[in-house]
Amino acid sequence: MSPPVRVLVHGASGRMGQAVLRLAASCDGLAVVAAVSGSAPRQRVIGGVPYFGAAELGGAPPFDVAIDFSLPAGFDALLALCERRGAALVSGTTGLSEAQNAALDAAAGRIPVLWASNFSLGVAVLQDLVARAAAMLPGWDCDIVESHHTRKLDAPSGTALTLGAAAQGQGASPRYASIRAGDIVGEHLVQFTTRGERIELVHRAGDRDIFAAGALHVAARLAGRAPRRYGIAELLGAGATTSA
Repeated sequence: MSPPVRVLVHGASGRMGQAVLRLAASCDGLAVVAAVSGSAPRQRVIGGVPYFGAAELGGAPPFDVAIDFSLPAGFDALLALCERRGAALVSGTTGLSEAQNAALDAAAGRIPVLWASNFSLGVAVLQDLVARAAAMLPGWDCDIVESHHTRKLDAPSGTALTLGAAAQGQGASPRYASIRAGDIVGEHLVQFTTRGERIELVHRAGDRDIFAAGALHVAARLAGRAPRRYGIAELLGAGATTSA
């Protein structure tokens, strides 16, 4: 029997980090060996998982893959640690700078990395539909409206920008609008409009567990792979155990 994939969860005190930790506890083949949050934890071990503050990141035990749902301020230290340890990195942290994205590309020459703005299968399908619609509707207006909970800091969302890039790659010029209200998990509307006609493509997430489950799914498959930058579609497809 193969040993479990050792996982470090970065951003453990956030909503996504908490969801990852909760779901990982029942995932066969995975073992969370460290949870890292921005500030020093009040309790060092919770549910058998050792907790570390961001300043203590270098003291984390050996791990095979890190799952990162944090903030851009903590991203550089984690990426550097993964490179030193030869560990894979799965990141859903949005709002990364151009320099951080360049560093991620450079790291892909040494370790397997995967960054995605959204880990749901439904959004992967939506991205494909948006690209196809944009290619078939030249000259139509393209507008993307994203809605999230009031605690989400970046706007437009990373998913909205990814969808916009898919449309832009086919010649569209997307415009963005952001809504921050209540506890909305995540909604994305891509609208193509011309005189007398409108097409709407929509994805609504009702439970952030779908994103956490998707991240765990791809983390299990990314660990131990050859160094390069991977895409979500390569590791999260029709055979996935998660659904959107």
